Amino acid sequence: MPVQPAFSVPSIPFILFLAALLAGPVGYAQEAPATRPPNVIVVFADDLGYGDLGVFGHPTIRTPNLDRMALEGQKWTQFYAAASVCTPSRAGLMTGRLPIRSGMASSVNRVLFPDSHGGLPASEVTLAEQLKAAGYATGMVGKWHLGHQPEYLPVNHGFDDYFGIPYSNDMDLTRKLTAASGYWELWTREYKNLTPADFNVPLIRDTEVVERPADQRTLTRRYTEEAIRWVRDHKEGPFFMYLAHNLPHVPLFASEDFLGSSRRGLYGDVVEEIDHGMGLLLEMLREEGLDQNTIVVFTSDNGPWLPTEISGGTAGMLREGKGTTWEGGMREPTIFWGPAYVRPGVVMEMGSTMDLLPTFSAMAGVPLPQDRILDGVDLTPVLAGNGKSARNTMFYYRGSELYAVRLGPFKAHFITEAGYRRDTREEHGIPLLFNVEEDPSERFNIAEAHPEVLEAIRKLTAEHRAKMVRKPDQLKDRG
Repeated sequence: MPVQPAFSVPSIPFILFLAALLAGPVGYAQEAPATRPPNVIVVFADDLGYGDLGVFGHPTIRTPNLDRMALEGQKWTQFYAAASVCTPSRAGLMTGRLPIRSGMASSVNRVLFPDSHGGLPASEVTLAEQLKAAGYATGMVGKWHLGHQPEYLPVNHGFDDYFGIPYSNDMDLTRKLTAASGYWELWTREYKNLTPADFNVPLIRDTEVVERPADQRTLTRRYTEEAIRWVRDHKEGPFFMYLAHNLPHVPLFASEDFLGSSRRGLYGDVVEEIDHGMGLLLEMLREEGLDQNTIVVFTSDNGPWLPTEISGGTAGMLREGKGTTWEGGMREPTIFWGPAYVRPGVVMEMGSTMDLLPTFSAMAGVPLPQDRILDGVDLTPVLAGNGKSARNTMFYYRGSELYAVRLGPFKAHFITEAGYRRDTREEHGIPLLFNVEEDPSERFNIAEAHPEVLEAIRKLTAEHRAKMVRKPDQLKDRG
């Protein structure tokens, strides 16, 4: 059994824990440091479902560090990724824009592959570039997936330093698949027998390959260590660290200390190791005296990959998962922490990863680009506990097509489709309509009872489409 860091706490009885979450401003630092803008750390999990953390309701995965992070900060219950698969989701986080605007969403190839030619265009302004303009040191550790060619790597998109893998950890597959052992069978039948050598994934420092295949058994630990070392080296600040774990995306690997540690099996082992790393990171901030001038965000790129069965996570009470525009595909477990900047509580306002760029730009005092449409909003008033979210809409794209639109509590589905079965696509002449605050599981279609809501959403959708300017598809060219 691994030793928990000093940041972890004993289990808190549920009623007391819930009461503490709802209590609000207890322990909140009233004044943020005025001498400099805050340090920023964004931690991005991969394929983590809405229901995969203890604080979000999982019964057998222990996440004491993330639970405490939520207790001391804000637990957001309606926070969305920009897309339901890796590449466009990450583009949305980095640019504050719907990925269709940057050419990073495609109906030809849903993500970038090792033989893809494209990547995030240099004309896009990233969160790293925004903060770098405000004097921040910028570092990234982990999965990039916005282009593996040298011109697209993080160091050419505003990051001073990079250590990680350039695309998903299931790519560069070397194991020969047979009819009896296809892609999905790999995760449902053979997942415990996989080795890092089955995936020839490169580990890169800046632009140089330093290990191939990457030893995925140790990557979570090494990512945490690398992020902590980098933050310590830049503690004079301000700094921006983007830590993007490549797990719990399949293939699942955990270090020796965590194998068998969870009642949820290997998937739980992986999540508990990520949680352990969060404890180490947050404890380091306390030790270095950085806790009062740093804000930390933990979220995921999309929902759980349900076809991988036992290798995948769960969206809890939300419908469906990765690859879909149902709530389980894009609503993510999200926590904001920062004693001087975040008023503790449960936040039921709407937010998105696209909001991080304008939010942290505002905190850093750097103006937003004026030559493009941004889809993010500034969440600073919500974090400070003195205002509501300016986000009242969400556009759910699958590839380059708009499948669903949310306006306030109502969500209309124009097209529905399962994540990875093309024969399930259904276009709805009368859109499906759900109140996703009253009915987050999207079970009860209320379209007939609310024609006025459908009309308002149709008008909003028409205005959105009329103003949409799409850049050329960066994902379609391969080979």
